[in-house]
Amino acid sequence: MAGPLEQFEVKPIVDINVGGLDLSFTNSSAWMVLAATVVTFFLIGSMRGRALVPTRVQSMAELTYELVANMVRDNVGSGGRPYFPFIFTLFTFILFGNLLGLIPGSFTFTSHIIVTFAMAAVVFVGITIIGIVKHKARFLRLFLPAGAPWWTAIILIPVELMSYLSRPFSLAVRLFANMTVGHLMLKVIAGFIVPLGVFGLLPLTGLVAVYALEVLIAIIQAYVFTILSCIYLHEALHLH
Repeated sequence: MAGPLEQFEVKPIVDINVGGLDLSFTNSSAWMVLAATVVTFFLIGSMRGRALVPTRVQSMAELTYELVANMVRDNVGSGGRPYFPFIFTLFTFILFGNLLGLIPGSFTFTSHIIVTFAMAAVVFVGITIIGIVKHKARFLRLFLPAGAPWWTAIILIPVELMSYLSRPFSLAVRLFANMTVGHLMLKVIAGFIVPLGVFGLLPLTGLVAVYALEVLIAIIQAYVFTILSCIYLHEALHLH
């Protein structure tokens, strides 16, 4: 039986080597493409009918849209409206990546720190650029809140700077750790079912419960990643 860590192994599907640089199309790449494709077809399919009485697919698409719209409205404000397409894309990509990874035999690309860090880095760099473009030199006030005595700068600036620079790492690790641990638990519990024979009913029941919990965690982690991105965007737009 395959070990619990084998499910995280990145395997090349199409070997591509350019000047000694490995650009192979892997199983991770394939599932990212699949996640983007499923999101695209899901949204296109939901908009095709646009019935007065929405279908289930249309209702799910509308609920997803409203969820992200409310998230941006409540945490960023009216100034976040231009960034809604990116936030919506981020949420749906992570959500479908998490959910597709729960299909037996699939690959969960959000369980790899390099993938989650890449997404977190894009958010971090993008928000930093937005803040600098909007506020110019005043953006540095983010590290020394208005009204703080000048002599506190020696303490506040290093603390605020470290807190700011740690954001992409906290975003990446939170998503990566939750998805990795959950899939490890599923694999370990599933490994007890067949060897225990009749008594395997107990771990099977536990597996179903953990699987249901993982579906909930997959949704929550996509929400948490996105809402934290909105909060960081709000700070960049409005400072403290």
